[in-house]
Formats: sequence, C-alpha cells, structure tokens
Amino acid sequence: MRATGSGAGCGGHWPTCEGELILLPRTRQMWFELPHRLSSGLLILLIAVLLVGSRRVFPPGHRARKAAAASMGIIVLEALLGAGLVLFGLVGNNDSVARAVVIAVHLTNTLLLLGALTLTAWAGAAPATGRIRPTGWLGAAYGLALIGTAVIGATGAVTALGDTLFPASALSEAVRADLSPTAHVLMRMRWIHPLLAIALAGYLVWLVGHTWERSERARRSAGFVLTVLIVQTAVGFINVLLLAPIALQVIHLLVADLLWIGLVLLSATVWSEQGETRANERPRMSEPYEVDARSAAVRAEAPRVSTAGRGSIRAYVAVTKPRIISLLLLTTVASMFIAAGGWPGGWLLLGVMVGGYMSAGAANAINMLLDRDIDGRMARTRRRPTVTWELAPRDVLFFAAGLAVGSFVILWWSANLLTAALAMVGLVHYVLVYTIWLKRRSWHNIVIGGAAGAVPPLVGWAAVTGELQPMAWLLFAIVFLWTPVHFWALALLIKEDYAKAGVPMLPVVRGERATTVQIGLYAVLTAAVTIVPFLQREVGLLYFATALLLNLVLLGRSMRLFYRPSPQSARGLFKYSLAYLALLFLALAMDRSTLVQQAVAVASSYLKTS
Repeated sequence: MRATGSGAGCGGHWPTCEGELILLPRTRQMWFELPHRLSSGLLILLIAVLLVGSRRVFPPGHRARKAAAASMGIIVLEALLGAGLVLFGLVGNNDSVARAVVIAVHLTNTLLLLGALTLTAWAGAAPATGRIRPTGWLGAAYGLALIGTAVIGATGAVTALGDTLFPASALSEAVRADLSPTAHVLMRMRWIHPLLAIALAGYLVWLVGHTWERSERARRSAGFVLTVLIVQTAVGFINVLLLAPIALQVIHLLVADLLWIGLVLLSATVWSEQGETRANERPRMSEPYEVDARSAAVRAEAPRVSTAGRGSIRAYVAVTKPRIISLLLLTTVASMFIAAGGWPGGWLLLGVMVGGYMSAGAANAINMLLDRDIDGRMARTRRRPTVTWELAPRDVLFFAAGLAVGSFVILWWSANLLTAALAMVGLVHYVLVYTIWLKRRSWHNIVIGGAAGAVPPLVGWAAVTGELQPMAWLLFAIVFLWTPVHFWALALLIKEDYAKAGVPMLPVVRGERATTVQIGLYAVLTAAVTIVPFLQREVGLLYFATALLLNLVLLGRSMRLFYRPSPQSARGLFKYSLAYLALLFLALAMDRSTLVQQAVAVASSYLKTS
C-alpha cells in the first residue's frame, strides 16, 4: 500500500470508501485499497473463527487457546492503526514524523500478529498445557533476538518510507543526501536500518550456532532461520545497491516475515524444552542459572566468589573495561579538539564522552560474555565477573544491550546521526569481526579486528563537523597502524596464557621472532603516517617536532625488542606505546588550537622584532 501510494485510494474515509460502503474501483489506487480492506475484514472473521474453534477443541489453559486470543486482540489493534493512518491523513506524500512513528508501530503490530498466529499453529500441533517461559541466559538471549528483530522491522518500515518519498537516482547521491545536515529526518534515518540489520545478523548467527546441538527440533528451526537470514542479507544488500525498487521492497518484507516466523518457532521450541527440563529436573540451590556444558566447565575451574556481591556496581563497571576505554576516550576527545581548532563545546563534549563510553562498554561487555570460556583458562582474566559468575550471562547481555541503545540515542541527540552510526559500526566490528570471527581463527585478528579501536577519532571528528574529512581518516590510520605495535608487545608477555586458552595470537602461532619483525614493520608504518599531516600542512612545527621525537623513541624501542627480545623490552614497549598515542594526539590538539597558533604567531613576531 505504501510502496504504490495507495493509502489514500479511498480518500480520507474509513471504513467507507469515498462515503460509500460498496463501489467499483475507479482509480489505480482504489484497485489496491479496496482489496486490502476486504482482505483485512476477512482476516478478522477468520481469526474470530479460530478463537472460537480453539476454545471448543482445546482444554482451558492450553497454549493454542491463549495464542488465538492474543491474535484476536492484535488484529483489532491492527485495524485501528490502519484506520488512524487514513483518518489522520498519514498516507500518500505525507512526510511527517508522526507518519513514520505510526508506520513503525503498524509493522511491529503486524509482526506480533504473525507471531501469535504462528504460535497458535505450533501449539495446536503439539498439544501441551505447560507454560512457555524463557529461563537462563539462553532464554533471555532469544527474547532479546525477538525484540531486536521487531526493532529492525520497524526501522525497515521507516527506511522504506524514506526511499519512497525521497528517491535517489544513484547510490552516491543517496549517501551524500542522507549525510547532509539539512536532509529530511526520514532521509537521515535511512542509515539506521542497514547498520542495525548487520548487527542483528551477526547476533542471530552466534545464537543459532549456540543452539544447534540442543535437539533435533531446535536444529530444524535453527537451520531454517539461518537459511532465511542468509537470503535476507543478500536481498537487503541488493536492495541498497538498486536503490530499493518496489518489487524488491516487497520481496524484502516477505523474506523478513519468513525470518520472523522461523525465529518465533525456534524461540518457542527452546523455551518449551527449557520448561520441560525444569519440570523434570529439580535445580540445585547452588546453581541458580542454566548454563551450557562449556560455561559449566569454565565455572567449575573458576575461583568461587561470595554471592553477597553478586550484581554489584563494581562488577558492572568491570565488564565495560574502563582502563581500556580511557585511551579510546582520549583519542575521541582529542579528535574533537583537533576538528574544532579549540574548545568544541561543553555539552557536546559531555554527550560524546558519555555516549562513547557506553558504546565501548557495550562492546567490551559482549566480548567478556562471549569469551568467558577462554578467559577462565587465562591467569590475567580468570577473575572477571563473567568467569566467576558474579554476573550472570543474561544480566550482562541485557546490560550491554541497554548500553548500546543508550549510546546511540545520546550520541544522536548530543551530536548527530553520523556520530551515533560510527560508534555503532565500531561496536559491531569489535563484536562480529574481532570477537566472533577472527579472535579464535587467525593471528590477523588484532590487525583487522583492531580497526574497531581506530573508530573513536572518527566519532569525535564527526561530532564536531558532521562529516568525515581527510584529516579524520589520517587519525584513523594512525590508531589503526599503532594497534599491532601496542598489542603484540603485550601478547609477547602473556603468550603462554594465550597458548593455554587456544587463542591463535601471533606469538603463539608464528613465534617470538616473527612477532618482533611485525612489530618493527608496523612501528615504521605508524611513524610514516604520523608525518603525513605535517606534509599536507594540516599541522605546524609544534606537532612535527613532537611526532619526530616520539617516533624516534618508538622505533628505538622496537629495534631493541627485535635485537634483544626479553620480557623487559616487551613491557617497556607496551607501556611506552600508551604514552606515545596519548602524547601524539595531545600534540595534534595543541597544534591545531587557535589559541596556540596565536601564541606561536605572537612569539614569532616578537622574535623577529627583537
């Protein structure tokens, strides 16, 4: 209806069409609108029959009766939402935020209706009266997956509305238009859907993989979800490349419905099996959480903690890894000063710092949650709250989700959509590319996955300017090339831990010599790229002199590690790399500051006069 512009096919009348109950279609829009209304009315009658039939066939308390009753309530709300779109004129070329909100709610309600009908069929095929209740972290994870999928569907509806009302002739034109500060809100929101969809796809792949061996019933549903997810990802990618033609939008929505049905069935299967397990096995009081075999083994080896401190604020702060975030925030804030040429503004600075911390904290929390098995085998990490079970996995999962959503909202509100989107890209890259894909598979994990740590300078720059200029990408490159030097120096110190945990870090799979060679190579590349801003006349002599001195020490320590590898040399390089990046960005910020430039100009003038 929206794609063909037929929402106003009957004018502003509802339930009549142009004031008449029955009439022959006179326009193209009527040929869409009238069948839509008739099919909706027929669906209400069919669900009413379903409700009555379920009450006659199934006993009180049966799942099918409850699901059918829910379907009846949802279809009534569906009709009211459709009526509201027509009666309030939220159709046709209306580009108001109100229309976007109602459309998003309308599609979410449609998914709920589809889910309720799916559960009715599922419950009717497997008669049982037990309650379906998610338990343990896996049950909560599927609840989060359903919520996330519904949110993705809502953002997809808003994105499709923007594609319809503001079509573009080329992809590059669409990107420039969407990133423009003056673009309509529906255009600026088109970035949200693909970014969140990529994040959800990675999450579903991980969740399906974790469920694969539970049972044959779960495996069938999981296979269906995985297959449809792959198709949906491909269709979405083609949709973006072809600028969302109407036919492809319809296919995209159809596949989304199939994915939702599969996820509802898989969630119901997992929750039902959990309920059967809890009914047949009385849980021990010392084991309040349901765990899989891998987590149980880790927990058995991990040091025990007192339950008195479970869920403490200290534990929640710990899973965000504040010591690591401090350096990320430093590069973010420094980039804001570099972009602004001085003070970027108090409220903007505060908003970006809070939002940036929440985004990085969410990524770190998910990383701890996914890596709790290997963390339990490493001396450096075996006392993390996720390993000792001071925090339950489901609590960490919900905490991370709250941080991620809160970060996006705060960064968008305090800065702009590009800033929020970049922070989300960094989070998704860290979780999907580094933690899930590369960390346990390749020694290139820190090189490719380390790009997530280079995103904060882009976030800071975008917060001030609303765009990404060449200087911003230079800051990204500096952090990107610096990361292997910094991390591999640490990896040399704890290579035995990584070997014990089975993590293929460079010192473990290639040896100490190859690692020192790679560190030297990346140190040279880092030194080279830090000089580029001076060569491009983006900075002055203050930065150049500082960078030259810092690079000499960096190269010297790297060469010392190469010729005389030892724990002392590796530790010295690791600690210096922290100071190196902080001082380099501080020098950049000072050199680009208008106050410093004015001071240098005054001093130069004074010296010439003298």
